[in-house]
Amino acid sequence: MKIFNSLKSEKEDFIPLKEEEISIYVCGMTVYDDCHIGHARTFLSFDSIVRYLRFRGFKVNYIRNITDVDDKILKRSEELNIEPSELTQKYIEEMDNDFESLSMITPDLEPRATENIDSIINLISKLIEKGNAYVTDSDVFFDTASYLEYGKLSNRKIEELISGSRVEVDPEKKNKTDFVLWKRTKEGLNWDSPWGPGRPGWHIECSAMSMDALGETFDIHGGGLDLKFPHHENEIAQSECATNKEFARYWMHTGPLRIEDEKMSKSLGNYITIKDALRNFSSEALRFFLLSTHYRNPINFKESSVKEAQVSLNKLYTSLAGLDLDKEISLSTNESKKEFMKVMDDDFNIPGSLAVLFNLSKEINVKKDNGDIEEAIALAKELIDIAEPLGLLQQNPEDYLKTGVNVSSDEIDKMIAERSTAREKKDFKEADRIRDELQSLGVVLEDSNNNTTWRRA
Repeated sequence: MKIFNSLKSEKEDFIPLKEEEISIYVCGMTVYDDCHIGHARTFLSFDSIVRYLRFRGFKVNYIRNITDVDDKILKRSEELNIEPSELTQKYIEEMDNDFESLSMITPDLEPRATENIDSIINLISKLIEKGNAYVTDSDVFFDTASYLEYGKLSNRKIEELISGSRVEVDPEKKNKTDFVLWKRTKEGLNWDSPWGPGRPGWHIECSAMSMDALGETFDIHGGGLDLKFPHHENEIAQSECATNKEFARYWMHTGPLRIEDEKMSKSLGNYITIKDALRNFSSEALRFFLLSTHYRNPINFKESSVKEAQVSLNKLYTSLAGLDLDKEISLSTNESKKEFMKVMDDDFNIPGSLAVLFNLSKEINVKKDNGDIEEAIALAKELIDIAEPLGLLQQNPEDYLKTGVNVSSDEIDKMIAERSTAREKKDFKEADRIRDELQSLGVVLEDSNNNTTWRRA
């Protein structure tokens, strides 16, 4: 298996620290707003990577953190006049719902920054003792000049980083590239520390949480390309100075998402949340689209492209339709599975693996046309098996094709219950929205005697 290691800017043979166990840390959400489809692209990529590693037989310890203390969080909570903890809890729940809607697996651990303050303080103390950090009247800073390899992830020398830095210069910094480990303040969220009340800097949070969960050295560290510098660069510097050990052995970064060839931005009016996208497209079609471009490459979100993804997904489900998939078949074949693994072992080439799925789908159709039903069922089972690491084709084909979307009976019942709650609260606008959404999914509601039944159109 080969992985493109951002630290070396090349594909490398993947050799985990432990023979059959893999440790992976992915930088998660800062929870002050709804997740957008750029987030979906990143976290779906790592979701499928973890699924595939488990499919290959590895035990995977998957950690994805939550940043629940941040200046953006404090600013938003002030705007809404609510406590920061209330704001973060709301958006953690919204995030969970969004990710569940896209069938993402739950990480093994989701550490929160506010629950790891002691570990963060201990790590900062160690850096100060070793001479890699210093205390000023305003904050505690990491001394980037004390780490001779600073810039190795972004492949730039410290002089280049200084000249290209957009960070506001603090007169108390020794170097322009020095960054905050502890923000000394009595305002907003703050905790006691040896340097006075304050709160942690963003970068130190991830170092503390990742090493607490996975040890001082672990296999894979991932995130969006926008985190490569300065966030991941700073994580490496402070972690390796604290331990004198290699931090993460492989670094993986997902490419950016654009909207109709433009950067996504609220100011441009093209900001699309996951909820927005799921009002217009089925969750499985959206997942298919976001996985159809290699995780390292930029992806361009277009309505027409997602519709094409839906059509492609329908073709795969159509090949499975009409077959008794519960029937025990003695025939077996692993040729497509071998090809699937060969493609995925080359830096998780999901677009290439989708081609394997379509080739297998064509074979199933040929067998069905020729009346070789048992062979078709055997191939169909293989198709479902190799699609599972991608989070695809796990719905009942007939149910799926009745509406053209992957909405299950359980999901429909859940939405109807939410609509009933809205009606009881006299929130008729929300009730109507849920009814319209179900109608768009091909589900017809019939209200009578305070009871709601449904049928597929």
